[in-house]
Amino acid sequence: MVQNVASVVADLEPEDFYLLSGIEQGMRFSRWVNREKIPEYSGLTPEEVAYRLDRCMQRDLVTRKTIQYEGYQLEFEGYDALALRAFSERDTIEAVGAPLGVGKESDVYEVQSYKPLALKFHREGYTNFRKVSRGRDYTADHRHVSWLYTARKAAEREYEALSELFPVVSVPRPVDHNRHAIVMDKLDGVELARAKLDPSQAVGVLDLILREIATAYGAGFVHADMSEYNVSVSEGGVTIFDWPQAVSTEHDNARELLERDVKNLLGYFRRKYPTDTPESIDVGDVTTAVAESSFDTVRAHAK
Repeated sequence: MVQNVASVVADLEPEDFYLLSGIEQGMRFSRWVNREKIPEYSGLTPEEVAYRLDRCMQRDLVTRKTIQYEGYQLEFEGYDALALRAFSERDTIEAVGAPLGVGKESDVYEVQSYKPLALKFHREGYTNFRKVSRGRDYTADHRHVSWLYTARKAAEREYEALSELFPVVSVPRPVDHNRHAIVMDKLDGVELARAKLDPSQAVGVLDLILREIATAYGAGFVHADMSEYNVSVSEGGVTIFDWPQAVSTEHDNARELLERDVKNLLGYFRRKYPTDTPESIDVGDVTTAVAESSFDTVRAHAK
């Protein structure tokens, strides 16, 4: 758990971070870093490396495997520790609090700063690396891709999208980014999947979401992973989050991905609010309207 890592970080010494950074550097070239190469990557003596490896393994920050050689790699907790130290040194965060959401591809925690914020750690590729790496276009051109790279690129992609879209589009305000982690504003409201909307409100909420998607499209981005699980609904409106799979509108499949986003949303509203989201609403018509930002309401496209 990240709370445990946060307490460990306070007990680590500078040389421990040199070791962790050295293994991180080595994992750019090999999934398991040869122990004989760690002094070169970390700037520590072999004797210091041995001592630091024991300390970090005791804290579950590093793991070892004997293959043709004695190899080491970071655990995600070790990567978390490096990111937490960077945020602490920048005075971005002061303390890590309770989890806000834990999933297969990310963990989100409340953190203390000048106000409560959210800290998101990307976990893409750690438990199912081959499947994830095939599904992300930012890993397609790399022969050796570690889970560190996959998670880091996902965070970079999301932070870039948030930075470009905020505040024109209703997305979480990005605050800071390091490695596989992003600090951002906490979300208000409740996840759409768990929201209990009055049926008469459903089409209005769908309109709000589509307008945000249209604005994002006009700003050059397609979310490319829209569902009821990455929209927050509050009295103030809607917020769209989770943007690591976002693509440019210049992408060859941008229009296809936009249509898939629209189809996913309409499918959810049709299942949960069938009276207010009739089957006669055409996905293609709504997609065109979103792309051109020319729609008035979803009902305008009901035949």
